[in-house]
Amino acid sequence: MASGENPTLYRRMGGYDVIAGVIDDFLGRFRSDPKFARFGMGRSLDSIQRARQLIVDQMCALAGGPCLYAGRDMKTSHAGLAITEAEWRANMEYAAAALDKFGIGAREKEEFLEIFRKYKNDIVEKP
Repeated sequence: MASGENPTLYRRMGGYDVIAGVIDDFLGRFRSDPKFARFGMGRSLDSIQRARQLIVDQMCALAGGPCLYAGRDMKTSHAGLAITEAEWRANMEYAAAALDKFGIGAREKEEFLEIFRKYKNDIVEKP
């Protein structure tokens, strides 16, 4: 890295393993909440693992890491799920809690959550 160059969010967070850990913790919180049971119904363990890997790859890539996200765009992958504003807020709380658990600094935490926020209009369905 050249002197004066700012390291990516990916590097500042600690790289792939930290991002994967944050996503695993986030998904664990999400899946343990009975309000979100409908999102896991009828999915095989393989489908659940594939979705997890896609999220890790996407966040790794969006944070400036070397990953390649090969999934669909957010609007397409969330269409028809009827995700509400309350569900969105709960997910943001789960993401923030996962970042806190891993001791992610305030600046990096805000940048990571901002990645989520930029897709909100593609994920939350308007009533």
